[in-house]
Amino acid sequence: MLVLALENHTVCTDLFGYVGIEAVLDQMRRKTMKVGLEFNIMVVGQSGLGKSTLVNTLFKSKVSRKSCTPNCEEKISKTVKLHSVSHVIEEKGMKMKLTVIDTPGFGDQINNENCWEPIVKHINEQYEKYLREELHINRKRRIPDSRVHCCIYFLPATGHRLRPIDVEFMKRVGKIVSIVPVIAKADTLTIEERQEFKERIRQDLAANGIRVYPQKEYDDDPEERILNDRIRESIPFAVVGTDKEHQVNGNKVLGRKTKWGIIEVENVAHCEFANLRDLLIRSHLQDLKDVTHNIHYETYRVRRLNESNMNFSELGLSARPLENGTADTSESESHL
Repeated sequence: MLVLALENHTVCTDLFGYVGIEAVLDQMRRKTMKVGLEFNIMVVGQSGLGKSTLVNTLFKSKVSRKSCTPNCEEKISKTVKLHSVSHVIEEKGMKMKLTVIDTPGFGDQINNENCWEPIVKHINEQYEKYLREELHINRKRRIPDSRVHCCIYFLPATGHRLRPIDVEFMKRVGKIVSIVPVIAKADTLTIEERQEFKERIRQDLAANGIRVYPQKEYDDDPEERILNDRIRESIPFAVVGTDKEHQVNGNKVLGRKTKWGIIEVENVAHCEFANLRDLLIRSHLQDLKDVTHNIHYETYRVRRLNESNMNFSELGLSARPLENGTADTSESESHL
């Protein structure tokens, strides 16, 4: 039955044959597979928490460089530096350009005051870059997307509460990007310690008004709310990362070998790595991109366009049309 809405009247028309509306899904799938996806993920945490290893484990590829921990001959960086690595992953004909932004130097100093400022600056710079491209008179059909879609924040498995640096970082950065907190190297805690630590962290998040992904106000329908409520009950995810395989009951599994046995990374009874992977890739990847575009970027765009000193010349654009009706892009091209 086809339902048509004409002039506020609902008309029900019985179909005599197959129309093929569902074929639109196949069209969208073919187009997406041809164009591919872009996903930009930022990992933040002090050195030695296994950020690179976890990202490599998530995507089962060498997409992130090894630990940034300096050796005895190197000096620890005095400021937070950002390092991006891009990698194209292909699975069953679907290509995804994955960009991992690492933040070496974060939390490694004695005085970590304002150590989040380079991160906030980088995130806003990507919004500004996208805004400039969007405001060009002759803009590209597909604007390259370098905006950060998700920030994984690594918490050390201390078993206590959130540190002041954790609270300040998530308070400030959570307003401009989707944050997913994780407990790094969770195998250093017992199951009971892990549950108590997770509960303390959830209490601290609520007490400080910190918003982590997925936020309740973005739930669109009851089914989505049920799924997201289950995810919110598990946050922060207690994860273990490794790129080594071991034999368990005749099967190869990713895991860490200890003298008590093998900790299987993808076994939900051992850690919550599988839950994190499902959230980032299998169930909420597109939603993370939508929240970035419709919420965080839109907030930035509205603020920038409402600023009193915001004009085309500041953006490096030219609003002066040429005689043939096209825009003068010579000035804007110099800013690309």
